[in-house]
Amino acid sequence: MQLIPVHTDTPYDVHVGTFLLERVGQTVRETCPGATRTTIVTDTNVGPLYAEVVRTSLTQAGLEPHTFTFEAGEKRKRAATLVDCLEFLAESELSRGDAVVALGGGVVGDLAGFAAASYLRGIAYVQVPTSLLAMVDSSVGGKTAIDLEAGKNLAGAFWQPRAVLADVGCLATLESAQFADGCGEVIKHGVIADPELFAVLEGTPLTLDLLMANVPAVETIVARNVAIKRDVVDADEHEHGMRKLLNFGHSIGHAIELCEHFQRGHGECVAAGMVAITRAVEAEGGCEPGLAERIDAVCRAHGLSTACTWDADELFEAALHDKKRAGDAIDLVIPHAVGDCVIERTPLPRFHELIRAGVSAGKDR
Repeated sequence: MQLIPVHTDTPYDVHVGTFLLERVGQTVRETCPGATRTTIVTDTNVGPLYAEVVRTSLTQAGLEPHTFTFEAGEKRKRAATLVDCLEFLAESELSRGDAVVALGGGVVGDLAGFAAASYLRGIAYVQVPTSLLAMVDSSVGGKTAIDLEAGKNLAGAFWQPRAVLADVGCLATLESAQFADGCGEVIKHGVIADPELFAVLEGTPLTLDLLMANVPAVETIVARNVAIKRDVVDADEHEHGMRKLLNFGHSIGHAIELCEHFQRGHGECVAAGMVAITRAVEAEGGCEPGLAERIDAVCRAHGLSTACTWDADELFEAALHDKKRAGDAIDLVIPHAVGDCVIERTPLPRFHELIRAGVSAGKDR
């Protein structure tokens, strides 16, 4: 097991390894010493696989477990599900000393974290991510949210977990497309912060086959991604500056998600967004030659399509609802080279031009 400490206002550790589901109860007991009751928040995909293991672990630690399960999918990350979860916490009589356990992928982690942040004005929670996307990205850093009709993650709170338990053994139950979707954020971390990680991904793509053949290698990659995000979050917990680097590819990616009505995976949309913005920058000579093709090739090697069928006007209209927008401008992450990206406050007309250039360059291929 690898341990990555996070030094936010509420410090905690991220545990990356195997057989960690069986340690959830012990971890809750250690990090939430006043807890007597817990509620596992999970979905209809993950609950049947892992909820009983976690319930047993909590019971053995002397904690009374309850389980709230909602229908899986991004479309359920909405206010109605949040309210149902809050009502369940109240019916389960959780007190301020008790804790929520978020068991699942990014949707579960975001919603459970927001429920924990809201219930009784904030109670403790522990993240137990079961997808690659959640392990390397959404479970770390304390961002919690739900989607609104206008866009993704527009209502939420910064609320740090007491611990994160990333059991890479859970990845073996993912479908190939789900596993690949998580690789979008892994590739993003390589581009913004780690040329060595990016080179590793170029040479040996992160796949389910690699997991089956070499669990320690996958564990190392997951831990490296957590460390990258930890370093950024430590420096800028509430996203006033440096943390915006983590949004590389997201402004266009979130627009694609919205246009696709969330039927396309988040990681794949981010991959398409990364390639589109890089193509636009490269066309103007703003980054090293061939960078867009290099990112595109790595994404494709990981099973991620970077194609975009939407036109620039549709994407721009969707992107206007992005939470990174500030009045008549938006904060964009501009790549110059692998490991060299900057945040630029970009006027909206200029952003529209970049979307058009990026999408057009992709369609010309």
